Amino acid sequence: MASCAECAGCAEYFNTILRGDNGALKRALYKSMGHTDEQLHRPVIAVVNTYTNATPGHYTLNELTEKVCAGIEAAGGLPMVFGTIAPCDGIAEGHLGMRYVLASRELVCSSVEAMLRAHHFDGVALLGSCDKIVPGLIMAACRVNVPAIFVNGGPMMPAHYRNRDWDGNIITEAIGWKQQGQISEEEFKHIENIAEPGPGSCAMYGTANTMCCIAEALGLALSGSACLPAISAQRRECAFRSGEQIVHLVKQGIKPSDIVTREAIENAMVYLMATGGSTNGILHLQAICHEAGLGELSLDEFDALSHRVPLIASIYPASAYDMIDYYEAGGVPAVEYEVRSLLHLNCLTADLKSKGELVTEGVKTTRPEVIKTLAHPHRTDSGVAVLKGNLAPLGCVVKPAAVPLDLQQFRGKAMVFNSEQEALDNILAGKVQPHTVLVLRYEGPKGGPGMPEMYRPMKFLEGMGLSDSCALITDGRFSGSNRGLFVGHISPEAYEGGVIGLIEDGDEIAIDIPQRKLELLVDESVLATRRQNFTPIHKDVPRGFLRLYRQLAKSAAQGAVMCD
Repeated sequence: MASCAECAGCAEYFNTILRGDNGALKRALYKSMGHTDEQLHRPVIAVVNTYTNATPGHYTLNELTEKVCAGIEAAGGLPMVFGTIAPCDGIAEGHLGMRYVLASRELVCSSVEAMLRAHHFDGVALLGSCDKIVPGLIMAACRVNVPAIFVNGGPMMPAHYRNRDWDGNIITEAIGWKQQGQISEEEFKHIENIAEPGPGSCAMYGTANTMCCIAEALGLALSGSACLPAISAQRRECAFRSGEQIVHLVKQGIKPSDIVTREAIENAMVYLMATGGSTNGILHLQAICHEAGLGELSLDEFDALSHRVPLIASIYPASAYDMIDYYEAGGVPAVEYEVRSLLHLNCLTADLKSKGELVTEGVKTTRPEVIKTLAHPHRTDSGVAVLKGNLAPLGCVVKPAAVPLDLQQFRGKAMVFNSEQEALDNILAGKVQPHTVLVLRYEGPKGGPGMPEMYRPMKFLEGMGLSDSCALITDGRFSGSNRGLFVGHISPEAYEGGVIGLIEDGDEIAIDIPQRKLELLVDESVLATRRQNFTPIHKDVPRGFLRLYRQLAKSAAQGAVMCD
C-alpha cells in the first residue's frame, strides 16, 4: 500500500505549480527523470551550477554543486540543477572577447531569470566565482525575488616566484621584463607554467574576489564563506551548509528583498571602500541596486561614503598580501568587526541572523599587517573614490588604494588613443614618455562597445617601468588587479559626446584624488570649437548580442545596465 506522502491527492505539494490536476503533467515530466512523488512534495530548489572547464574559478563547481545538493536533500528539499555561461576575463582579455565580458553579466542574469520563472522554483542556490558571473547571479536573484543563497568556489593559491607570492598577473608584467631583456625566453616560459598553480578565482583582490566578498557583505552568502580557499575542506563543508540553509530560507519565506535593502547596499559599499576592492564593484552594486527595485545608486552616494570610510584592509594589488593572506587574517567578518560602527547592524542575512549578531560573533584579525583598525587604518582615505570635473561631469572612478602616494596629485600632457591596441603598440615601442597622461577613449558601454577592461596597458606600463610616472584615463574599465594611477568609467563617454572625445595630444590634464577632481585644462572656448567639429568614432562588431547591448546599455555612471 502506498504511503501517505506518495499519494498525490493526499497531501499538498510545497511548490504551487505541482498541485492538483493542473500539476499532473509537470509532475509526470519530473517523474520521467526519476524524481519520486515523495521528493516532489518537498520545496523544489534550483541549483545554478556555472561549472566549466574553460574557467579556472568555476572548475571545482561540479563538486561543490554535489555538496549543495546533498545539503538541500538533508534539509528536506529537492535540488534541480541547471547552468549558464561563465566567461573568464583573463582568457577574454586582449581581443574581441573582452567586449563581451561585461555584457555577459546581463546574459547570466537574464538566463537565470528565465529558468527560475519558467519552472517556478521555490528557491535557488547560486554557484559562481568570477567577475561578471557573480553579479549576474545576484542580479537574477533580486530580479525574480525568490529565496536565494550564493556559494562561491573560493580563491586559488598564489604562485611563488623569487622569494615572494604572486597572482597570475605576473605573466603580463613578465612580458615587459622580457621586452626589456631582464628575463630570457626560458624564464618567461617558467613563469607561465607556475603563474596559476591550481583552480579557483585568481589569487588577488580583483573583481572576482571583490564580488564574492560583497555577496557576503550584502548578506546573501553565509558569513565567513567568501574567502575559504578553493582547495580547502572548509569550502566543501560550507557548500553543504549553504544547501541546508537555502531550504530554511524557503520554509521561512525569506527573499532577497528582505536581505538586499538600501541599508545592506550601503553596508556593501562601506565594505568595498574599507578594503580597496575592484572599481568594477561600483558598477555591479549599481546594477544589483537597480535589479532589487531600490532605484538608482548614484556615484554621489559612493563619493559621500568615500570621505567617511578609511582603508582598513590592504590586499594585492594594493599590497603584497594575497587572498590567502586575507583569509588567514579573518576575511570579511574581521573587516566588518573593525568597521561595525559604520554598518547598519539591523540588516538580515542568509544566516538568518542580523549583521549585528554576526559582527558580535566575529573574530578580530590575527594579522594586523593585513587588516588594521578603524582608529589606525592603512590609509585615512577610502580605497575606492569618485572624481568629477569638466572631463567627467557625471563622474569617474579611481582606486586610491592602488595609487602610490606621490601620484595622488598629477599633471601631465595627454597622449590620445582611440583603441586599446593603439595604446599597447605605442607603449611597447617605447613611444610613451614619463609624465604622460594616456587617454584611451571609445571604450565605454556604447563606444567599446561593451566597456572592455584596459588591463594590459596598465600592466605593460608596469613592465616598461612607466607606472610610477604616467597616468591612464579611460571611458572603459580596469581590472581589479591593476595598480598605478588609473581613472576609469569616465562619463559621459566619448561615443556619447563626452569631453574625453575632445582631448587632443598635448592637452594638459590634472588629476587630484584628495580633492576628487579630474580636469582638462583647456579653455572652454577652444572646447566649443572642437565640439562643433566632433564626430564620434563607430566601431563595428559582429552581428548579435553586442550590437543589442550597445543600443540598450546605460552609461557607466548608471552601472552600464541594459535599459528595462
